Amino acid sequence: MLVEESEDTEKPERSKERVNVKGKRRYSREEKGKGKLLVESALDSKDESLVDGSVSDVELLAQEVNLSDEKPSKKKNRRTSQGRMERFRDTARQNASRFAHFSTQEEDDNILSMEAESEIPSEEPEEKGVEDWPGPFSTAMKIIRDRAANLNVRQGSSSSDKVQSLQIKWVPQKGKRKDWSKRLPPSLLDLSLRVLVDNADAIASLAHVPDALRHKLCHMLCDSRRMNSNFFDLLLNGSPTEIRLKDCSWLTEEQFTQCFEKCDTTNLTILQLDYCGHCFADYNLPSTLARSPNSLPALTTLSLTGAYRLSDAGLSALVSSAPALRSVNLSQCSFLTHSTIDILATSLASVLLELFIDDCQSIDAMLVLPSLKKLEHLEVLSVAGLESVTDSFIKEFLIARGDGIKELILMDCWKLTDSSLKIIAETCSNLRALDIGNISKLTDTSFGYLASGCRSLQSLKLCHNAFSDDAIAAFLEMSGEVLKELALNNVGKVGLNTALSLARRSRNLVSLDLSWCRNLTDEAMGLIVDSCLSLRVLKLFGCSQITDVFLYGHSNAKVEIIGLKLSPFL
Repeated sequence: MLVEESEDTEKPERSKERVNVKGKRRYSREEKGKGKLLVESALDSKDESLVDGSVSDVELLAQEVNLSDEKPSKKKNRRTSQGRMERFRDTARQNASRFAHFSTQEEDDNILSMEAESEIPSEEPEEKGVEDWPGPFSTAMKIIRDRAANLNVRQGSSSSDKVQSLQIKWVPQKGKRKDWSKRLPPSLLDLSLRVLVDNADAIASLAHVPDALRHKLCHMLCDSRRMNSNFFDLLLNGSPTEIRLKDCSWLTEEQFTQCFEKCDTTNLTILQLDYCGHCFADYNLPSTLARSPNSLPALTTLSLTGAYRLSDAGLSALVSSAPALRSVNLSQCSFLTHSTIDILATSLASVLLELFIDDCQSIDAMLVLPSLKKLEHLEVLSVAGLESVTDSFIKEFLIARGDGIKELILMDCWKLTDSSLKIIAETCSNLRALDIGNISKLTDTSFGYLASGCRSLQSLKLCHNAFSDDAIAAFLEMSGEVLKELALNNVGKVGLNTALSLARRSRNLVSLDLSWCRNLTDEAMGLIVDSCLSLRVLKLFGCSQITDVFLYGHSNAKVEIIGLKLSPFL
């Protein structure tokens, strides 16, 4: 409308302009610019809106172009990444079976940890590190760690290179052990036994042969799989005092019954029939071993490992026939239940010294606990492989009978924690042998307890555990003098600190198992063997890093190295 008005008024204004020019008339401010200013502002706003619209349109077009350009590339990248991820998944599926490891322990870890906390309330903050404890063990740990740290600083190495930075000075003796593989000539006794084993079928009698030689013959025959019913019949002739067979898997029921029916068992003191499940059953006991309530009056040691058909009733008949039993080995007897321990506690409470119930999975540890407490003079207890063994079981049993325990075998009792080792250290002051192999929940804290409480340990087995090199070395610094047997099989962190402590403190060590300890060098092995002069057996299975430098260079002529290439297996 404003534009139309300006067009309508254009002619009068021009006529007036001509008149005003002649008359020199001046226009007012309103007359000069009012209409024009309104038109210009309207035009400006329209121009700005047009410019803004054009700019926005250009930007939208650019964005659309960019999006259209990017969509194919994004789709292509997405397809490439998806294909790559599918290839990764396929590779993972193919390799999963190689690396997968299922353990029922992991499923119950949270529950078991809660049970352990409820069973044994912590009287002191055990979560503190070993180095925070006051005492000799923590001092030894600190000395060992400081020694390694100072050496690292001097050599300019990091803490992660501790194993490599520690060095052992050991010089192999040249020419001293070049003939190590040449064994000494066998003794006349060994030669004679080998001849007898090779010609066992020709042996007519074992009369007047000492029990020690009988045992060696039986051992060699079982190892060579040459034991048969003829030789077994010779063992049972007359009135034998010892029958020791570590493998009866070849023996049938008929052979077992025929041989024992005519055997005089009055003087029999030791009966070992391991892995006799094929021939040993409840129904043939009345005619063989359990003929009457006192048919085995002198029997003190009974070993029936692997008698998987023996039940509680059959064992009851055996126990009633042997009232003087001191040692009973019922390992891997899968039919036996907690009633077995009730039978033993009722009949042998005051005389039984040793009890082995390894891998008897039908026996509940908590159910047999009251009966175990009745065994007044029990010195050796083996519950290896029983899944029902917990910290609570260890605590209740050892508080009642820990003073008399001299040997405790807890291998594969995977529910146990450091709390059990604390109870052992507090109650078993006379402990001589301990087997805590393959218990994954044990930590270095356990060594602090053992070093403080069990100062008389002569045999210690720590196989398949995650103990640190520093903790083992610190324990050896405190208790290594009395150790005669040490098994560190598959303890992967064993290193040079342990080697140094063994050389310093384990002069009385007789048997050492370092199989699969691959952080130990030739120098470390040489130092151990040359320093431990009492060492007679060294097992090194899986130690492929050990070379001829150690084998030819060590000076201990009495040690027997088992497990290395070219070394005797047995």
